Amino acid sequence: MPITSRDREILRLAVPAFGALVAEPLFLLADYAIVGHGLGTTAVGALGVAGTVLTTLVNLCVFLAYGTTASVARQTGAGHHQRAMRHGVDGIWLALAIGAALIAVVWPLAPQVVDLFGAAPEQAEQAVTYLRISLLGTPAMLVVLAGTGVLRGLQDTVTPLAVAAGSFALNAVLNAWFVLVLDWGIAGSAWGTVLAQTLGAAVYVAVVVRGARRLGVPLRPHPAGIRQAGTAGFALLIRTVCLRVVLLVAMMIATRMGQAELAAYAIATQVWTMLAFALDAIAIAGQAITGRALGAGDVAATRAATRRMVAWGVWSGAVLALLVLAARPLLPGVFDADPLVTEQLLAVLWPVALFQPICGVVFVLDGVLIGAGDQRYLAWAGVWTTLAYLPAAALASGLDIVALWCALGVWMVARLVTLARRATGSAWLVVGA
Repeated sequence: MPITSRDREILRLAVPAFGALVAEPLFLLADYAIVGHGLGTTAVGALGVAGTVLTTLVNLCVFLAYGTTASVARQTGAGHHQRAMRHGVDGIWLALAIGAALIAVVWPLAPQVVDLFGAAPEQAEQAVTYLRISLLGTPAMLVVLAGTGVLRGLQDTVTPLAVAAGSFALNAVLNAWFVLVLDWGIAGSAWGTVLAQTLGAAVYVAVVVRGARRLGVPLRPHPAGIRQAGTAGFALLIRTVCLRVVLLVAMMIATRMGQAELAAYAIATQVWTMLAFALDAIAIAGQAITGRALGAGDVAATRAATRRMVAWGVWSGAVLALLVLAARPLLPGVFDADPLVTEQLLAVLWPVALFQPICGVVFVLDGVLIGAGDQRYLAWAGVWTTLAYLPAAALASGLDIVALWCALGVWMVARLVTLARRATGSAWLVVGA
């Protein structure tokens, strides 16, 4: 596939975004590796349950990044730079408010939330510990989402890469120190992640404050703008709820299959998440390029960029599939998996790999439609694809985790159909600021 000027623009945004996105699942992968070596299979399973809850809470608020990217990019394409930065400041305030609300609501309910997964008592106790400590970092995690969205909308994916790399390195060092040296148990893993995320959020706040002052944009809360940001993100929230329902159902089914199956599924899920974020780098470029091009009124450029990014998604998915298959024999050793977990993990990595090309197209088209502001369609598509997944998951619940992963494959195929159908039409190509 020859490299064109359009490819260079995609790569300019996607390559740094790749590094930043991969850093997010690496936070949990580092936790899994350190906890696996220092605390054993029970703690890994507990981390899987608590990590799923925490990831669900944060991902429900992903509109703080995606919605902000689309709105800032569209205003930037239209030449409205002060409005673009105003959207960013409003997003930061909304992130802080939602983070505080999540702490207040989820902290007292942590034992009940963990019990929904049916974990063994020892696993449940450790999962509650990890979840409650990690909740303290929720406002910082959401500020990171909003700040990342601002910079992506401004066509800057390099700064998020630098922040993510620094946060990941700090997270790994702190977790190793707290768990392996100070012997703080699973609580040490949670505290390391909280501290790393808080420092990353502080960097984003500093960058946004500097940009706002340069453009003369007030930093005080703007209630109307915050409400508008929350309203605009509602459809993306519905879409994200549907995504998380699918993953939560899968985790609940895996939990009831046994401790070895749960540990293997938890590790495979983190591998899949890392691959998903890697593929999502092209989708991030799609959000920024689509929003800017439609803001400038250039439909032809939007279509051409979409076609090219889909091609990149297919090829990237194929490469990642080959990498997973090549690394498959080595992965159990990375997590110090016992023989039972190793057997389950080696089996489930096959479907994890084989669905990657489909994932590549799905993530790209999802990003393009988010960048276009087509949130209402994405919400309805999320509902229909979830309904397609649930019967397949029910069938898999009486089998094994390979069947469970194939049910997730059914879900990805359903997403491919709904997104491709929309992208080939023209209803989403709305131009202007």
